[in-house]
Amino acid sequence: MQRHQKTATILSVLAMGLGQLYNRQFVKGILLLCVEIMGGYYFVQRLPHAIWGLVTLGDTPTRLVKIGKRYKNVVGDHSVNLLIGGLVILILFSLFVVIYVMNVRDANRTGKLRDQGVTPASFKQTVNYVTDRRFPQLLLTLPAISVLFLTIMPIMMAILLAFTNYSAPEHIPPAKLVDWVGFQTFIDLLQLKTWSHTFYGVFIWTVIWAVIATVTTYFGGLFVALLINQQGIRFKGMWRSIFIIPYAIPQLISLLVMRNLFNGQFGPINQYLGYFGIGKLPWLTDPFWAKVTVILVNMWVGIPVSMVLILGVLTAIPRDMYEAAEVDGATAFQKLRVITLPFVFFATTPILITQFAGNINNFNVIFLLTNGDPVKGDYQYAGSTDLLVTWLYKLTLNNNKYNFASAIGIIIFVIVASLSIWSYRRSRSFKEEDMIQ
Repeated sequence: MQRHQKTATILSVLAMGLGQLYNRQFVKGILLLCVEIMGGYYFVQRLPHAIWGLVTLGDTPTRLVKIGKRYKNVVGDHSVNLLIGGLVILILFSLFVVIYVMNVRDANRTGKLRDQGVTPASFKQTVNYVTDRRFPQLLLTLPAISVLFLTIMPIMMAILLAFTNYSAPEHIPPAKLVDWVGFQTFIDLLQLKTWSHTFYGVFIWTVIWAVIATVTTYFGGLFVALLINQQGIRFKGMWRSIFIIPYAIPQLISLLVMRNLFNGQFGPINQYLGYFGIGKLPWLTDPFWAKVTVILVNMWVGIPVSMVLILGVLTAIPRDMYEAAEVDGATAFQKLRVITLPFVFFATTPILITQFAGNINNFNVIFLLTNGDPVKGDYQYAGSTDLLVTWLYKLTLNNNKYNFASAIGIIIFVIVASLSIWSYRRSRSFKEEDMIQ
């Protein structure tokens, strides 16, 4: 390492901006030095308390103290606020470290250029370079910071809560403190009978629901798309418009209307069944029929999506392939099996995997149609049609079982991510794309 490069690197390690000052980039060096002074002042004051809060989650709860004949509320530590504040400080400190590393690299690179006889860029040249060649990265900075604090930080918060005992009634701040419990929440969820029975029951139904919902909507959409795409079918635009109406209507409205249609007492569907001499069916009040109902309604709102996607694939299949098959004497079924279906499956396999992952987390259909009901007596805060995601919702907002909800959220992520990656890597789409690259 030559003289300027080595000296600038050492100075920038000792203090942010010193390397730039040595390289005669005075404006940049002063700005970086100001960043270090302000950052150092900020983190010296707050970083130790943030680490203490993350490690201990507080040691003094809020309590009432009797002073004479009156009680005074003595504010103590709020465990969740300490956890959130500690995360924010650590993220900010990580950004500060990234800036520090970039400062060292910049000083090293500029010192190397000086050793090669190149004059260092002035502040104006640096600004022009950033606003010209690095303009896309400059614009992406604000969205990236927003994602960091509005998406990544809440995810980290949810993960950390799974390793605490943050739940009602014993550990709800500020009156009670929250403690770290390690994997105890996961152990209770999987082994403690009162929780494991609910978890395994809801988990099995979630998998069954995801498979059936995906298969019915996908192949239902495939069937409708093939019918509309057949030669000799007139008014194809009209048929496409009719079948897309359920998707065009806001799902909230569709599901609430369906909830009234399937009402066991005064719903029109049971009234129509009565006209044909068929007794009323407990569509939403019986565990079995409630599951049948959510599957049927999901087909109503899900088939149009698959139909539109598959119609797009069908129109992209070259007609000369069908003409060549007809010359060879292929039947309609053979053309479907050899040409149409392979093209459709190849193009839509990633979408099929996405639909499966989406159905595992299909909150709207279950919550708006049945609210997870009917109630199941031996379940903890869950009903017969609850999925893991709707059970998580109930645990969080209705029952303040935040640690169990966070653990379930982690399990959902692991399941969805693992199945999606495994399925996609085994698909023909991935294999052929990998071969092309």
